[in-house]
Amino acid sequence: MGKESVKLIANNKKAYHDYFIEEKYEAGICLHGTEVKSLRMGKCSVKEAFIRIENGEVFVYNMHISPYEKGNIFNKDPLRVKKLMLHKSEINKLLGKMKEKGYTVVPLQVYFKGSLVKVEIALAKGKKLYDKRNDIAKKDQRREAEKDFKIRNLG
Repeated sequence: MGKESVKLIANNKKAYHDYFIEEKYEAGICLHGTEVKSLRMGKCSVKEAFIRIENGEVFVYNMHISPYEKGNIFNKDPLRVKKLMLHKSEINKLLGKMKEKGYTVVPLQVYFKGSLVKVEIALAKGKKLYDKRNDIAKKDQRREAEKDFKIRNLG
């Protein structure tokens, strides 16, 4: 990543629970002035957000950026549709995959890279209920194993 500092603003842990993450992309996002100030204060949520591709452009819906307190009339609608900036080749690749059954694009996290706001998006395949149960069972097993290991090493 180089010298640019990365500061996480919002994370979408639910996406890892609901989807198999296939490929990740970094996208720029079109914002207005007061939205950036809100993001600097960490006021952002991508839990219910989803991504659509329309006319060769990528848009994120339901990404909530709280209004900036000192912004008054310049504040934008917190849930307004925001355009994401990706290379044409990446958009075409995503479009091709989305046409396949079961694929979707979800936002994973929002962060500052240097002074720029970036959104990490992922090509994902929806999990079935039994897949989620498997994941939970694996987590429980790992937790039990770690607990056993701790007890053995302390005793």
